[in-house]
Amino acid sequence: MNEPIGLYIMAAMYVFAGIVHFIKPKMYMRIMPRYIPNHKLMVYLSGAAEILLGIALCIPVLKAKAIYGIIAMLILFLSVHFYMVSGKKASAGLPKWLLIIRIPLQFGLMYWAWIYLN
Repeated sequence: MNEPIGLYIMAAMYVFAGIVHFIKPKMYMRIMPRYIPNHKLMVYLSGAAEILLGIALCIPVLKAKAIYGIIAMLILFLSVHFYMVSGKKASAGLPKWLLIIRIPLQFGLMYWAWIYLN
């Protein structure tokens, strides 16, 4: 286990974020684009994915697959971020400048995962 601490921080971040999906699902359901069906199920599935991928990052034989899974998940989550910028109701009360900054942050998170591929 000679992995850099940043990998474990990232893993903990995804596990924590995934747990929050189960603790506060309504918070996530209200930011889901209308074209995505069954919001509650999708919130739980995305939470489960974040937890599983976060754990998988810490298992050497699963690390690369987890990284690719995280990148794919973050690409899918971009639709939510763009939706949140689209209007006042979709913004969940967050300021527009913050919502706009979150979009490039997604790419930063993808890069953060990518650097641990080896």
